[in-house]
Amino acid sequence: MTYTVGIDVGGTFTDLLLLETEGTAKIPHKTSTTPANPADGVMTGLRDLAEIVGRTPEEFFGEIDLIVHGTTVATNAVLTGSGARTGLVTTEGFRDILEMRRGIRSRKHLYDNKYVAPAPLATRDLRAVVTERIDVDGKVVTALDAASLDEAIARLRAADVEAVALCFMHSYRNDEHEVIAKQAIREQLPEVFLSVSSEVLPQVRLYPRVSTTVMNAYLGPVVERYMRNLVTQLSEGAFAGTLMIMQSNGGIAKPSSVAELPASIAMSGPAAGPVAGLAYVAARGLDDCTVVDMGGTSFDASLVKDGEVQVTREGEINRHMISLPTTHVHTIGAGGGSIGWIDDGGLLRMGPQSAGADPGPAAYGRGGTLPTTTDADVVLGYIDPDYFLGGRMRLRADLAEEAIRTHVAEPLGLSVVEAAAGMYEMVNLAMASGTKNVSVEAGYDPREFPMVVAGGAGPVHSGMIAHELDIPFVFIPKMSSVICAAGMLMADLRHDFVRGFNAMLSTLDLGVARTLIDEMAAEGAALLDDEGSDPATREVVVSADLRYVGQHHEIILSFGAEEFLGEGDGKARVAAAFHRRHEELFGFANPDADVEILSLRVTAVGRRPGFELGGAGAGGAGLAEALKGRRPVYLRTERAKVEVPIYDGDRLPVDVVVEGPCVVEEPQTTIVVPEFFDIVLDRSGSYVMYRKGRSLADLDRLVAAEGSR
Repeated sequence: MTYTVGIDVGGTFTDLLLLETEGTAKIPHKTSTTPANPADGVMTGLRDLAEIVGRTPEEFFGEIDLIVHGTTVATNAVLTGSGARTGLVTTEGFRDILEMRRGIRSRKHLYDNKYVAPAPLATRDLRAVVTERIDVDGKVVTALDAASLDEAIARLRAADVEAVALCFMHSYRNDEHEVIAKQAIREQLPEVFLSVSSEVLPQVRLYPRVSTTVMNAYLGPVVERYMRNLVTQLSEGAFAGTLMIMQSNGGIAKPSSVAELPASIAMSGPAAGPVAGLAYVAARGLDDCTVVDMGGTSFDASLVKDGEVQVTREGEINRHMISLPTTHVHTIGAGGGSIGWIDDGGLLRMGPQSAGADPGPAAYGRGGTLPTTTDADVVLGYIDPDYFLGGRMRLRADLAEEAIRTHVAEPLGLSVVEAAAGMYEMVNLAMASGTKNVSVEAGYDPREFPMVVAGGAGPVHSGMIAHELDIPFVFIPKMSSVICAAGMLMADLRHDFVRGFNAMLSTLDLGVARTLIDEMAAEGAALLDDEGSDPATREVVVSADLRYVGQHHEIILSFGAEEFLGEGDGKARVAAAFHRRHEELFGFANPDADVEILSLRVTAVGRRPGFELGGAGAGGAGLAEALKGRRPVYLRTERAKVEVPIYDGDRLPVDVVVEGPCVVEEPQTTIVVPEFFDIVLDRSGSYVMYRKGRSLADLDRLVAAEGSR
């Protein structure tokens, strides 16, 4: 027997999913994350799986064909400021571009007069300038001064930097000076991690290019150490299979590719959620959904439209810009470990501070004394303290009650249950707002997108999130608690490339465009060859950054290479698609105006087979056999705890409607079905929770409507 394992390292738990390579077994497992060294938690989880399948660790490790791994190590380094000591070498006169940013406040902070931007990842004393200048057309205006370059390198050497970011003006047009500087830095600082903008992000706009290049350097040594430690521990454990890493773009790649571009895994874990979410709704014929993932530390929301995971080319991590292709995931500090607190105005707040894995919620009994979302869930009866993680971890309801009483209930003059209900409602409202963000900002109505729920804490809260947003259908996979680990095993190989290329679409020289596209496609093919991808399974997608002349922001449209460059008027087809998308996003279009291209992009994809979802088999012949008993659970309409049925998910029959309110307990999670919903377990391995008065027939009609579009 051989195995494949997906591993997602989160802030509180490390999730694993084991698949039999030639069988049907799917074994989900969770273990505590080890923040000091996440690789230790990974190894603990793998040894736990060995015990579950009845193998010694040595036997089990030798039988693993493939591990696909997603990690928060890069994200946490940016969030906590624990990345490498990073220097920046840039063009004279632009030393402070990281401080100046774009010269305006971001949209999120436009009206915040007290807003203070985060300290740059490369501090001012570690930023050195070089006399050189290339103009916007790629012409050398000022030759590179070797003496100033040597002085800049000497300055960074004296500062004992671990990493260097190199970014000159307009190097995306002409990288001549960066090539010279790169060679000099390699010779004089051979031990540092070097990040070069013309290799990391060869596209227009200085600040995003500098910020991304610096972040890549900042993360380089951290990711390199983590990968080396993980590979060493796996090798010592007799693992001889293939290790692949989940990237922010929703695809996977070899560790060697990630080591060269560590910023590409800055959102590694959350990117797998929508990949899996699409698979679960596709099993019922749908190709649109919203995916929400509530873990121990954060809440992630993402959108899948027309069978495509939405990818953005510009985002932020801890307010530092990154302009690499990233799955569009909206993240807020709302999770099972989010701490409840009273602000200066006497109002209840939830998060973003988190109790994390250590010490964790008060109910964990590990020394935590502050009240968290999990503590509220226990007090409200949603989580059985004796059946957390299938009974492998016992919770302390008395400690949860004491934490809420001391820090929330007594300061607000409420009972413990009232305070816990307030905490539950506050965190649900925050998550509902985050969920609405990803759809409304993209021009879509969240009510038209079924919601797929992920994360160990997600099913406890998803019903009320759907109620707040009036979403009629909610999919809760049986493996929802490890859905990101599942998504990693479904993900394709993927590599993204970009080239700055400014031209008007109407007068575009297709021969020049084809040369650039072919160069990027060849780079992608070489990487896919190295990763063992079958050429017959590959796909090349071409994209362009487009805008009307004079606009500040552009729209990225994707299409097949031949659709653009092949026979017929491809330029007219691209222009028409741009006008349509502009109207969808902004409510107007100007079909008579010419369209400007800023960049060309290529995505090289190596398709991989997924796995059969299934896993919905039930042991009971009816609801009576699945009924575990009843317990008091808080209902919003009653403003009190009311006894409701508690069902064993492993014994629940397929295709039998279970009326809410009720609770369904799975070994890895708990599903709370509010009084506004009913639920049914279908054969694809998902529970479908739907609003009372609706039915699965309505869901089938939605599928038919999508198919007729």
